[in-house]
Amino acid sequence: MPGPEAQLAVTRRAHRSAGLVLRGIALNAVLAAAKLAGGVFGHTYALVADAAESLLDILSSALVWTGFRVAARPPDADHPYGHGKAEPLAGLAVALFVFLMAGWVASRAVREIMTPHQGPAWWTLLVLAAVIVTKVWFSRRLGVAGEEVGSTALGIEAMHHWSDAMTSAAAFIGIGIALLGGRGWETADDWAALFACVLIAFNGFGMFTQALGDVMDTAAPQNFENEVRALALAVPGVQTLDKVRMRKSGLSHLVDIQVRVDGSLTVREGHAIAHAVKDALIASAPHSISDVTVHIEPMK
Repeated sequence: MPGPEAQLAVTRRAHRSAGLVLRGIALNAVLAAAKLAGGVFGHTYALVADAAESLLDILSSALVWTGFRVAARPPDADHPYGHGKAEPLAGLAVALFVFLMAGWVASRAVREIMTPHQGPAWWTLLVLAAVIVTKVWFSRRLGVAGEEVGSTALGIEAMHHWSDAMTSAAAFIGIGIALLGGRGWETADDWAALFACVLIAFNGFGMFTQALGDVMDTAAPQNFENEVRALALAVPGVQTLDKVRMRKSGLSHLVDIQVRVDGSLTVREGHAIAHAVKDALIASAPHSISDVTVHIEPMK
């Protein structure tokens, strides 16, 4: 099991990430109200669809928040490797929500295209401009935080907010065309909403594959493995390395490493080297390594 300091670091990262997700939930609640009001009174379905998307975002963000809260729990008898998998599983759920949302918005957009309706009001462009700026800013903030803590779910949340910004940008263009075109161009914003669904589905696929990679224990990047190897080889007594395997577990990594030492060493001396390797890797803060299993083998 990881040491108390490593587990505390994971817990802190999880709580920090959960706090950002809660802010995103509050932001989506405010934006959903603004979009819905703008869509109803401004006669544009693109904004109504955007509002519905924000409401779904609240639900998906709540799942991510729950995932972080579960991931922060320490290992126990039933989960000796911790609860880190809850984080990418939450990301996987968000990706599925994105696919469902894209399908729902597309079906509604097609219905609006086939139904004659009043053109949008000019001031709805102001609402969308504010939404786009806010979403892009928050997406970048989440993206930076996700890279800092090594969170797949937070990165997916950032992509989700970026997808929302692109949806709003498409609606902005559609409404602009409808206003410039005048009579006969009322459905331009609906076509824009339909086009935005393609962008949403594309982003959803990227989110899904990223989260699935973590769930399926995809190998860590080669540069990460090289750094871990360099740290282990720098430990006195380690002569060479055999296997190095790493897997991501939520906000941290678990490492299995096989090191070769002088075959004449005592068991106690070999055990001390193994502990030194484990301590060196866990102490490497940029790597977010919470636990290391070291196998000692004699040099041939």
